[in-house]
Amino acid sequence: MLDSCTTAQERWGGVHKLIDRWLAERKQLVQRYTALCEAAEANKTTATLLESFCDILVDYVSAGHFEVYEQLIREAEEFQDQGGLDLARQLYPRIETITQSAVQFNDQYGRAGPDGDRELMHGRLLQLGGLLHERFELEDCLIEVLHTAHQDMLSTH
Repeated sequence: MLDSCTTAQERWGGVHKLIDRWLAERKQLVQRYTALCEAAEANKTTATLLESFCDILVDYVSAGHFEVYEQLIREAEEFQDQGGLDLARQLYPRIETITQSAVQFNDQYGRAGPDGDRELMHGRLLQLGGLLHERFELEDCLIEVLHTAHQDMLSTH
């Protein structure tokens, strides 16, 4: 998962400051996810580690919805990219479903800490990891279609 994150940043790094910052935050999210998984597997999950992961998780998914996606849609509208807008409408419902799963994980574990059934938390963490991986792929597709396709046009504006 971290390798695909690095590849995405290399592909789009420097294209737009907002996307750059968001991809850097994605990398931090993956690093904290990995650390939390390793701790959970060793049955050493700490409240601090779990809270740190949940904080960046919420920041990341919020930035996607309230900053990055809006910017990408505005750009596609500006360039009258109907195909890009159609793709966004197709992918957004799945991204929203994954966002809800992330928010539910945060609501359950973000402030409560690892107390309770650690195996259940670890299982949900692994499930969330799979969903985040899917989300990253969908987001990369949106960035490719809704931003990179307009890069030449943006440089002339």
